[in-house]
Amino acid sequence: MPLNLLIKPCSSLCNMKCDYCFYNDECENREVRSYGVMDEKTLDILISRAFEYAKGFVSFSFQGGEPTLCGIEFFEKVIDIQTKYNKNKMPVYNSIQTNGQLINKEWADFLSKNKYAVGISLDGTKAAHDRYRKDKDGKGTWDEAVFAAELLINAKVDVNVLCVVTESVAKEPERVYNTLKKYKYLQFIPCYDPLDNTGSGGDLRKTPSLRKLTEGSSHGRGSYSLTANAYKTFLNKVFELYYKDYFSNHPVYIRAFDNYIGILQGKAPEMCGNAGRCTCYGAIEADGSVYPCDFYMTDKYRLGNVKENTFSEMFNSDTAKKFTAESAALPDECYDCKYRRLCGGGCRRENRKYCSSYRGFFEKNYGKLAELAIKTAFPSV
Repeated sequence: MPLNLLIKPCSSLCNMKCDYCFYNDECENREVRSYGVMDEKTLDILISRAFEYAKGFVSFSFQGGEPTLCGIEFFEKVIDIQTKYNKNKMPVYNSIQTNGQLINKEWADFLSKNKYAVGISLDGTKAAHDRYRKDKDGKGTWDEAVFAAELLINAKVDVNVLCVVTESVAKEPERVYNTLKKYKYLQFIPCYDPLDNTGSGGDLRKTPSLRKLTEGSSHGRGSYSLTANAYKTFLNKVFELYYKDYFSNHPVYIRAFDNYIGILQGKAPEMCGNAGRCTCYGAIEADGSVYPCDFYMTDKYRLGNVKENTFSEMFNSDTAKKFTAESAALPDECYDCKYRRLCGGGCRRENRKYCSSYRGFFEKNYGKLAELAIKTAFPSV
């Protein structure tokens, strides 16, 4: 089957210190906080195992920490090792998610030449971004990230923007959308609450009721913690602008919205959070340890190590089966919800906090989503 891997080649090492970093939080909840930079032997075994397992295609997505700290030489080795083991000429897709701070012309030329897709983290507006996404000296990083995005675009690199929706971002949906839409490919993700002290994320999917979750609560995370009401308002306004731009012949790809439209067209959910249960897609630490998901890279969920186990062994392990089974049970309200087909219960890492956000979004916009599903499938209609 196709294989999608998310790799942390420099573990939690980073040249920034974002206030809300979910991965820093995960690393604080395990015995080894950072595994440093992946060595060439581990990289070689990892890629070899990937081609042994995959059928159809294999995707290597590099995140961090900050993956560019590994240097261009590391990613040159990635290409060389992939060439060595891809005996059957299988399609290979490489991508990097970066904060953009180290991107220069040399990086841009390399990524363009080797067809790496690049995700840039930009939190909506300069003020919102600089408030929480700071370098080690406490300075905002918006200007450097925007410069990197423009440099990559000019080098003909496929660029998409990932925006974390903090409470600050959610308060300015129109300004955020209008600032970012020039990049054409956008992903908005809610700012997650921290893991509980067991490293489990306080998973509430098996909770029989959602009533104890307070829509206006920030769960003690400070001003960046996103409330359900703010997120609902943000989604509704951004969709309104997205819908308007589609019919003005200036379409913008927004991952969640396009995923909902695809589901209405009969396609399988592209986002795992909408699939109804978790799957193990393979999140890999710098030492070769494998976890089912990058939101659960704690000791409790470790599936094995590429230096000791095949992907088949790890994905079929008792830990993997338990992780998937735990995600299948939903609160009672979900079974009666008419939007379950689109939502699928949502990502368990969201801790059920945003159920009312999505319900409010679907109640307001289901008809327009259905309209876009028809228009995109049959443009002449």
